[in-house]
Amino acid sequence: MEGIGGDGASVASPLPQWGYDAWRMYQYYLDKSTPHTSYRWIGTLVIATIYCLHVYYVQGFYIVSYGLGIYLLNLLIGFLSPLVDPELEVSDGPLLPTKGSDEFKPFIRRLPEFKFWYSMTKAFCIAFVMTFFSVFDVPVFWPILLCYWIVLFVLTMRRQIAHMIKYKYIPFSIGKQKYTGKKASASSSGSHGD
Repeated sequence: MEGIGGDGASVASPLPQWGYDAWRMYQYYLDKSTPHTSYRWIGTLVIATIYCLHVYYVQGFYIVSYGLGIYLLNLLIGFLSPLVDPELEVSDGPLLPTKGSDEFKPFIRRLPEFKFWYSMTKAFCIAFVMTFFSVFDVPVFWPILLCYWIVLFVLTMRRQIAHMIKYKYIPFSIGKQKYTGKKASASSSGSHGD
């Protein structure tokens, strides 16, 4: 069964079909990697280490590294921020629970962990590829860039931590909370012996 384009359409169709098949296979393995959080992060750590060693041995591409650092800082802010910012949301009361009697509302990130990992890994891969092109090797005095990035990181994290303290949220959960029950006081434990 031939398409409307005749013979020309059938000759051109294998390339788009191959691209589509490659994309589906890529998406399949990406979906299979979703539950394996520690392995994904170990892989990203390996990629980041290879990138850092490459930049160190080449002694260049500091602008690429600086841009990568700014992008990673932006991703980190999204990862640590709540989906609905209590500062920007106009409501009758606070959205995050502020007292023990408030209803439990889980912390929902603006940037989920998987997207954070995926964006970070893609950024390292793109930066690594950029280091093979001399057009991106702009000569700069790298200690100034490093100092500026550290100052930017400290100021941004201080603002983010102040926001966390003000609205009483912690962007990390450390396991499931367990109910311990009421603690018996010393006087009530003595009355059981009678």
